[in-house]
Amino acid sequence: MTSAAVRPGFRATRPRTDEPGAVTSTYSALSRTVRDAGLLHRTHGYYLWTLAVLTLALGGAVAGFVLLGDSWFQLLIAGALGLIFTQFAFVAHEASHRQVFTSGPANDRLGRTLANGVVGISHSWWMNKHTRHHANPNQRGKDPDIAPDVVVFLDEDAAAAKGFRAVINRYQGWLFFPLLTLEGLNLHVQAYRSLLAGGRKRGNVRARVVELVILTLRLSLYVGAIFWVLPLGLAFAFLGVQLAVFGVYMGASFAPNHKGMAIIPENTKIDFLSKQVLTSRNIRGGWWMNILMGGLNFQIEHHLFPSMPRPHLARAREIVREHCANLGLPYTETSLVQSYGIVVRYLNRVGLSARDPFDCPMFRQLRKV
Repeated sequence: MTSAAVRPGFRATRPRTDEPGAVTSTYSALSRTVRDAGLLHRTHGYYLWTLAVLTLALGGAVAGFVLLGDSWFQLLIAGALGLIFTQFAFVAHEASHRQVFTSGPANDRLGRTLANGVVGISHSWWMNKHTRHHANPNQRGKDPDIAPDVVVFLDEDAAAAKGFRAVINRYQGWLFFPLLTLEGLNLHVQAYRSLLAGGRKRGNVRARVVELVILTLRLSLYVGAIFWVLPLGLAFAFLGVQLAVFGVYMGASFAPNHKGMAIIPENTKIDFLSKQVLTSRNIRGGWWMNILMGGLNFQIEHHLFPSMPRPHLARAREIVREHCANLGLPYTETSLVQSYGIVVRYLNRVGLSARDPFDCPMFRQLRKV
């Protein structure tokens, strides 16, 4: 466990207890407190109201699109759709965690409908990836969210990058938010790639075919309507703005939660409570932040109790904070702006750690003299 990979003091910040199983038992006690407070009860009214508001917003955007016709004001509608689709994605995420209904199949049906039919991303791909992330957040070799991609999150992945990708990684902290403008397109592409590459090795073939049909129908109707109503140039601009806003909003909501927090070595065994708390970060901001980030601002509580409905997370935060304070377990919480600063600095540090070994800082200093 190196200081470059893990927050300083990671070992020292474990709960102050020497008894085997003591931390596990404290999580059990925490779970009982949360359950007895009724914080795991479903809040059907909240989600009914949320879906009703989002449906009205989507209907209003569609009406505005039809009424505006050939006008560059359509780009405002495109931006609004990017926000609305992201909010629908938040509810799909919550349904995937069984937060909306008591019934698992009912949650799955809602999640599939919203993810595939409204947002246009693959529900099965998301479930597979996100389930593995929740089981092992920020753990090398196990968390797909820190696997190497255009942006890398581990020093060794930055060192292995070659060519143009290495150049991107060197400045990836500053490039992170501009790159998110492409994330919306990437999510749609990943939906098809994951379903088409599935073959017969995993999942239900019929379910994947149904997903592909729904995704294709949604894509055809959506893109077809845009190019039917708008002239070619404006249609492409509309799609570009909508996908950019969607990608930035999604990325900016998920990025603050774990990036720059403790990285756990692949074979390290750590109790569930410590693993989830030490690798997660909450975002301050009250009720409006809860709406803005779809409950992801209470990332610690979400990871400890994935099936907890969004309206209960604020109350759970008070209980979890007190519990962590009693254990001496660090509980990380920052503002949204501070979290973005942490993410940018962390990504830059990882990218710069792989610079050319012959690029000597002392040499560069002497050369300026």
